Amino acid sequence: MKNYETYKAALEHVEKPCAFVDVDSLTTNMKAITSRAKNKKIRIASKSIRSVQVLKDILAFSPIFQGVMCFTGEEALYLHEQGLDDLLIAYPIWDEVLLRTICHRVKEGAYITVMIDSVEHLARLDKIAEEEAGTFLVCIDIDLSSQLYGIHFGVYRSPIRTVKQAKQIVTTILESKRITLDGIMGYEAQIAGVTDADPKQRVKGIMVRNMKRMSAKEVVKKRKQIMKMMDKAGASLRFVNGGGTGSLHRTVKEKVVTEVTVGSGFFNSHLFDKYKDFQYEAATGFAVEITRIPQKHLYTCFGGGYVASGAVGEDKLPEVYLPKGASLIKHEGVGEVQTPIKYTGSIPLTHGDPIFFRHSKAGELCERFNTLHIIQDGKVVTTYSTYRGDGKCFL
Repeated sequence: MKNYETYKAALEHVEKPCAFVDVDSLTTNMKAITSRAKNKKIRIASKSIRSVQVLKDILAFSPIFQGVMCFTGEEALYLHEQGLDDLLIAYPIWDEVLLRTICHRVKEGAYITVMIDSVEHLARLDKIAEEEAGTFLVCIDIDLSSQLYGIHFGVYRSPIRTVKQAKQIVTTILESKRITLDGIMGYEAQIAGVTDADPKQRVKGIMVRNMKRMSAKEVVKKRKQIMKMMDKAGASLRFVNGGGTGSLHRTVKEKVVTEVTVGSGFFNSHLFDKYKDFQYEAATGFAVEITRIPQKHLYTCFGGGYVASGAVGEDKLPEVYLPKGASLIKHEGVGEVQTPIKYTGSIPLTHGDPIFFRHSKAGELCERFNTLHIIQDGKVVTTYSTYRGDGKCFL
């Protein structure tokens, strides 16, 4: 953990609120991820980055980092315009104008792969491709959730849950002259995206880790069965995608997987402190400024209400990072225009001093700021624009 004074000095002359990336910690995380990759390719989840230049820096760091998983079609087109390629769109697209544009780009040589999970998706793509005299590259999304103890352990994504269902989709694709099967993916969200070592929820953590172990066995078995079916059907795939930051150490062990998606592990938002099997460094955060001191040990900051998406809970709030020991006021939390914090530590705080926070989810921080201040060796060395700073809002 960097100390309070280091970041305070680095951002002394920067207008606040502001967001920053610590390049030294980002580099440490990139090294750790490449080490854990076990020679599998790592596809970068842009949803967790949301800055073109940061994406380019990560891709340039190692040949293990290859390709981007985008969260919208508009974003994929924008990244292609910025010189990136091998763009997998993680969620199905229905918008006709957008699909026609993607079809044109693919016809011109772009590797932009769209996600499908139904014959309805395929019928729409086939019709558009025929009208545009083009083709689509598609990836089949396989559901890898589990039913354990009567609980749906996972997320509601694809309706393709069985090998039989997958085979029907594969057969339809292989019969099409206008659709190319580029890859398959299965996101084991219940393993990759669920914390299991929150110190405030120890009993729950034990239960979740047990459920993860059981689910992981199902995931490995299903993925093997799917790939066996693919081979028999004569399907030739460019990639088999799986996993996420929270399951990287497991997914790389599967022989049938060619690449693992990683996003949050680069910035390491605070949710990802709460996993038993790995620890990365905090590489990004934001600073707000003390503008009021309503009473002793209470400091009210301007801004700070950057709450993450997902089921409502305390874990979606930003966490106070520095000074160490500072905390939110429970009945106020973080506010749109002001955020009070309590601090009884040894560092003297006064008006104009910064308080440093970490966001719950990595990329969502960038929806709040136009600029990322890039800190290296304790100094701001440059600034990068976020998608928002580029004038882009993809969702």
